Amino acid sequence: MEHFSPISATIGGALIGLSAAVLWLGNGRIAGISGIFGQLLPPARTVVWRLVFLVSLVGGTFLAAFLFPALGNAPQLVAPPNWFTLGAPVWIAVSGLLTGFGTKIGNGCTSGHGIVGLARLSKRSFVAVGVFFAVAVLTVIVTGIV
Repeated sequence: MEHFSPISATIGGALIGLSAAVLWLGNGRIAGISGIFGQLLPPARTVVWRLVFLVSLVGGTFLAAFLFPALGNAPQLVAPPNWFTLGAPVWIAVSGLLTGFGTKIGNGCTSGHGIVGLARLSKRSFVAVGVFFAVAVLTVIVTGIV
């Protein structure tokens, strides 16, 4: 947390909220990344807006990195624990699969529940976000990584 900047965090949060509001008001869809991505395969009738949203998400990140190179000085990915001997790419793949599995059984991810669900005062989202935070705190306590 040595690189925390309240100004960039506020701007980023406002842009995430704005994008969620635009998607909700303009398309009637919830900006839950796991749901958007998860319904690409097999292709649904609504694949075009999903692809546009995801390409814009990644493209916006690259554009921000290009326009504001100082943002690139953010913290790096955490290395795998010493006991994991298969390397960082496998660690990242396993982590991604576990995250995907969690979003499937939780009926959504932090963006769907934490941004849109809480704004809609969804009880299920309040429970989900509480579980997200509890697991995050437990993970920090167990691993000692902050």
